[in-house]
Amino acid sequence: MPRLIIALAVAICLAGSAQAQEADVRFGGLRQDTGLPVEVDADKLSVDQAAGGAVFEGNVMVRQGEMRLTAARIQVEYGDDGTGISRLHATGGVTLVSPEDAAEAQEAVYTIDTGIVVMTGNVLLTQGSAAISGEALSINLRDGTGTMTGRVKTVFTPGGKAP
Repeated sequence: MPRLIIALAVAICLAGSAQAQEADVRFGGLRQDTGLPVEVDADKLSVDQAAGGAVFEGNVMVRQGEMRLTAARIQVEYGDDGTGISRLHATGGVTLVSPEDAAEAQEAVYTIDTGIVVMTGNVLLTQGSAAISGEALSINLRDGTGTMTGRVKTVFTPGGKAP
């Protein structure tokens, strides 16, 4: 009987992990006041008023409060009225860092009004000694929640901090 129970438990665990394509994650360190000013530093800036945007290139760093977003290139889209920033599209070695969490991806889109950051392409999230990877990560900076999707992988350390 104990062998049957162990075999059944292993089968349930394996079936659950085979279907796991999504993981909900808490981002206490990535919670952010999205109303704070957005500061951008870069090697180069190109502005296209007619198209309603700008492109920052070379060692680009965006700061908002304690959050930092770095990339090789960030395209900025202005709001509908031509003032303020509505979206940032970062490409090339994208890293999003807060005091407690860090995430890396090939690209990211930050929609300022909603406070949502969507990172795609070989995403790696580290939280202390824990790490989780997948193809896409959606983070809600307002409430500090997120979802990792696309063949999610993590390693849990007994007694360690879980993502």
